Amino acid sequence: MSPVQDEGMPVVDVDAGSGAEVQVDFAKAGGLVPGVVQHARTGQVLMVGFLDEQALATTRETGLATFHSRSRGRQWTKGESSGNVLRVEAVEVDCDRDTLLIHALPQGPTCHTGDATCFGPQARPGSFVHELDEVVRDRHAAMPEGSYTTSLFDGGVRRIAQKVGEEGVETALAAVAQDDDALLGESADLVYHLLVLLRSRGLGLADVERVLRERHG
Repeated sequence: MSPVQDEGMPVVDVDAGSGAEVQVDFAKAGGLVPGVVQHARTGQVLMVGFLDEQALATTRETGLATFHSRSRGRQWTKGESSGNVLRVEAVEVDCDRDTLLIHALPQGPTCHTGDATCFGPQARPGSFVHELDEVVRDRHAAMPEGSYTTSLFDGGVRRIAQKVGEEGVETALAAVAQDDDALLGESADLVYHLLVLLRSRGLGLADVERVLRERHG
């Protein structure tokens, strides 16, 4: 599915994982279906809302997660007051066609309490490697002074590639000559520097996953 890149750019049609458009069964639950919002990168569940046909249409047309408020009896777009919108990348429907899975990128905290997820600060996290990839991307965009990641980007692709090579050798040596803790530590260093190298070329973890998925079949 094509990611939404700016407001007004529509999301592709709802599907059931096959790429074919399907009809959502709004009638089953009196005109509303639950929509589970999942972080499009980390997989963490962010919130749950309800959508009617109009809310789904608005979500698809604007690329911003939009719901039907049962208490207010009207349509509302997440973040319309706070600015913490959910930019939708994909919408899928379950096998019974009465529940939606909304893959979105949050622009700020999702919960009104300031937490990243409506399930609280202790909620089960998504993939930390994806979270780290997002941090590296933010560092690349902001280039904050005093950041080690910034210093790597300042050194350029060749220097970052050299670091990845060094960490790769150290990881291999740890695997054959040191204990598990050393191997894990060197592996963590390797993964981090690899994420920085990818970002220096305008790539990210999602691009690597795409290649692996294609190879898998």
